[in-house]
Amino acid sequence: MARVEALLHNSVHSDFDFVTRASLHLVDAGGKRFRPLFTLLAAHFGKPDSEDVIKSAAIVELVHLATLYHDDVMDEATMRRGASSANARWDNSVAILAGDFLFARASQLVADLGADAVRLMARTFEALVTGQMRETVGIEGGEDNVEHYLEVISEKTGSLIATAGRFGASFAGVEGKRMHALERIGQLLGTAFQISDDIIDIASPSAESGKTPGTDLREGVPTLPMLYALTGDNVDPRLREMLSGPLSGADEIEEALRRLRDSDGLLRARRKLDEYAEDARSQLDSLPDCPARDSLSALVDYVVARTY
Repeated sequence: MARVEALLHNSVHSDFDFVTRASLHLVDAGGKRFRPLFTLLAAHFGKPDSEDVIKSAAIVELVHLATLYHDDVMDEATMRRGASSANARWDNSVAILAGDFLFARASQLVADLGADAVRLMARTFEALVTGQMRETVGIEGGEDNVEHYLEVISEKTGSLIATAGRFGASFAGVEGKRMHALERIGQLLGTAFQISDDIIDIASPSAESGKTPGTDLREGVPTLPMLYALTGDNVDPRLREMLSGPLSGADEIEEALRRLRDSDGLLRARRKLDEYAEDARSQLDSLPDCPARDSLSALVDYVVARTY
C-alpha cells in the first residue's frame, strides 16, 4: 500500500501547480483505499510483487477519486471526508476539471498495462456512467424500484471493485476460475458495501458510526431500506409522505428515522445484505486456503458486522 500511495501522489503532479493542488485535494484527504486494497489482496492468489499490480491498484483509486469530484458537483455537496469538497472550496468547474484530470492520468497508466486492460477499463467507465445516468433519470416503464436501485449500485459501486479484483488477479498471474471468482467477489462486495452504508445511515447513532444519521433523507436520496419500507401490505402513510422528497428540519428527520427503524425496511435490507455476503462466501470457497482468503473472508464479515 505504501508503494500504491507513492504512485498516487506522483501521478497527480502537473506542470501547472494549481492542477496539482486541486488534484491532491482528495488524494490527501485519505479514505479507506478499499479498491487498491482489494486489488492487492486479489494479487496474493498469485505473484503479488509485480509493478503492474501496484500500477493497477493506483489506477482504480484514481478513477474512484475522479468520480467523487464529479459526484460532489452533481450532489451539490459541501463536505467530503471531513473537509470542504473541491466544488465548495473552489467552484464546480474546478471540481469537474480536477476529476477529468484524474481520469486522464488513470488512462495514461492503464495504457502501460496493454490493450486488454484498456478495454476492461473502458467497460468499467461505461458501467460507472450508465449507473449514474440510470440513477439520474430514474425509473422508466414500470420498472421495479428495488431492482432499479440494485442495478444502479451494482454499476456505480460494484463495477469498479470488480475491476480491481480482476486487475490484481490478472497481473499476478492468476487465471481462469480463480480470477473470475475474485472479480465476482469484488462486484458483490461493492454492492453489499453500499447496502451496508444505507443501513448505517438509518440504524446507527452518530456516536457509533461516526456519521450523521439521515444524510440520505436530507438529500432526498432513496435507499434500499426506504424502498423496502414503501413496499408491502402495511406501508406507513406518514412515512410515504415524508419520503416523497428531501427533509430539512431536525424534527422531521428524527421522526422519519424513527418510523424507518420501526418499519420492516431495515430488516429486509439486512436480509438482502446477507444474500450478497453469502454469495461472496460461496465464491471464496473456490479459492485456495491462504492468508489472502482469510482476509477476504474477514472483509465480507466486516461489511455485514458494521451495520450492527
